[in-house]
Amino acid sequence: MGKAVSKLSKDDLKSLRQATYFDKRELQQWYKGFIRDCPSGQLSEEEFVKVFKQFFPFGDPVDYCRYLFQVFDVDNSNYIDFKEFIIALSITSRGTDDQKLSWSFKLYDHKRLGKISYQDMLCIVTAIYKMVGSMVALPQDELTPELRTEKFFKLLDKDKDKDFITLADFKELSQKDPSITNALKVYEGLV
Repeated sequence: MGKAVSKLSKDDLKSLRQATYFDKRELQQWYKGFIRDCPSGQLSEEEFVKVFKQFFPFGDPVDYCRYLFQVFDVDNSNYIDFKEFIIALSITSRGTDDQKLSWSFKLYDHKRLGKISYQDMLCIVTAIYKMVGSMVALPQDELTPELRTEKFFKLLDKDKDKDFITLADFKELSQKDPSITNALKVYEGLV
């Protein structure tokens, strides 16, 4: 998308309308807000963390943001541009359950291997626990990140020491543990 300008070009609008669930007016409004908050047209990881800290004042979202930033930063430029931002927002807020699951899988698959090890998942679950802090009451079998991660592997009959979770497994897990699907619906209706 190049250097930031005050309006989206017709070509950018057309391609973003095809790539997202937003209409022309919504795209223009989101772009205006993005440029207001990021005049350079790029969002750095530090700025990304600042935004998240506003939503999680009782926890520490830094580690989670590092992983989430990687999912947004599709081109690995170390910045999120408007296109990356709006496509991720479209999927997480208005995408199908399948699209949301595939997008979420990328968060856990932070090494981009197409599979998630116990340690990979534990990193993300730990980051989530740090972020939400004491804001959420947890069931006995999920009191620690280790317990929750072990629970996921057990639900799939996977050995945490040698097995991996694939995208197909992750989709199966979402059916066995409704908390995964519920977490995907957090942004529905907000955007």
